[in-house]
Amino acid sequence: MLSQQDNELLTRTGPGTPMGNYLRRFWTPVMLESELGAPDAAPVRLKILGESLVAFRDTSGRIGLLKAQCPHRGANLFWGRNEEGGLRCVYHGWKFDVTGQCMDMPNCPEGENLAARVKTPAYATKVHGGLLWAYMGPVDRLPAFPDIEIFALPQSHRYTCKIVCPANYFDLMEGDMDASHPSFLHSRLDKAAIPGAFGFQSQMLDTKPRYTIEEEAYGLRLAAQRNAGPNEYQWRVTQYLLPYITLISARRGERTYANIRVPIDDENSINFRTYAHPDRALRESDYDLITPEMIPGTFFMKENIENDFLIDRDGQKHEKYTGIKSIVAEDVAVLSNRDTTIVDRTDEYLVSSDRAIITLRKRLIRGAKALTEGTDPPEASSPEAYRVRALDIILPHNVPLAEGAPELYHPAPVAR
Repeated sequence: MLSQQDNELLTRTGPGTPMGNYLRRFWTPVMLESELGAPDAAPVRLKILGESLVAFRDTSGRIGLLKAQCPHRGANLFWGRNEEGGLRCVYHGWKFDVTGQCMDMPNCPEGENLAARVKTPAYATKVHGGLLWAYMGPVDRLPAFPDIEIFALPQSHRYTCKIVCPANYFDLMEGDMDASHPSFLHSRLDKAAIPGAFGFQSQMLDTKPRYTIEEEAYGLRLAAQRNAGPNEYQWRVTQYLLPYITLISARRGERTYANIRVPIDDENSINFRTYAHPDRALRESDYDLITPEMIPGTFFMKENIENDFLIDRDGQKHEKYTGIKSIVAEDVAVLSNRDTTIVDRTDEYLVSSDRAIITLRKRLIRGAKALTEGTDPPEASSPEAYRVRALDIILPHNVPLAEGAPELYHPAPVAR
């Protein structure tokens, strides 16, 4: 179990919090690039790490990410006019460029001279891999961009969907690290195949994974070993890339995917799910059976707490372990509670299968506390270390993982 103080540290990410300060030292994916639209299109409102923001693409195509409140009288810039190289507040006409610099103050005589001295908070942005990323930390600590393979692939080789989840980012992230839960939460009583769920057969037969956990310059390598036959082990190796991304294990030559958990605020988070294939263009079947059904025109699942995630109790008795249709909804449902949206870790009973999440907690707590004491996160300065892959592989008992899967132990990209 955790102390209340450490549980608060892990889950509270707003401005000025220890974890919020830590996360802001990394590049953060904040929205799909496609949400921005064309130059001079309508601005987009968003909330990230507890901050209300507005994003826009100006006349020349540059992208701005500004504090939502106009510095004049606090009007919301989401209602603003995106025109002629800047975003103009409709309350009194003040206009700001993508850097937050005030360009015009048409409502006062002194505006011509005063505008140059007024700036509103703005964050550095970068479009990469179909996502808009932002750096929300101190300007003089701008880190290099992490070299993550799936985001560098051609557009035809990857697909990203966005899902807004009514749960704390860390509560859901722990599930991504938990190798034992798929044997139950995502299983089927009727033993039917789970579309797109590679490696599940061994997980159903051996529900007690043994962990090999290694701390790396990018985060954590989590290898779950299971019995796969008389003389074989299945190794499902998940890569955790600090601070938001989990590369889910996949077999060589198959499509893989990343789960990205970004705090909206302390009670809600974004799940970007990026499906990718390093060697070929994606086919719709690579992701359409796993992506949940969404409410049209939104980033919210049709399965949600208000309708009890459309749980099928009869199906729960005979088909699916949970009775819930989609894998994504299953992960959210077990953490959803109408009374509170943050898990209480002060009263839990951990066992050996929780070793991975215990290590994850320690790594993040250590990083946030170190920053509080003045030590910058070294991972943010090691972009090349992020060039790793996850893997699902069957090996003979006498073949060590390092020998059977050497690509896991080298930061250089695997040849394609």
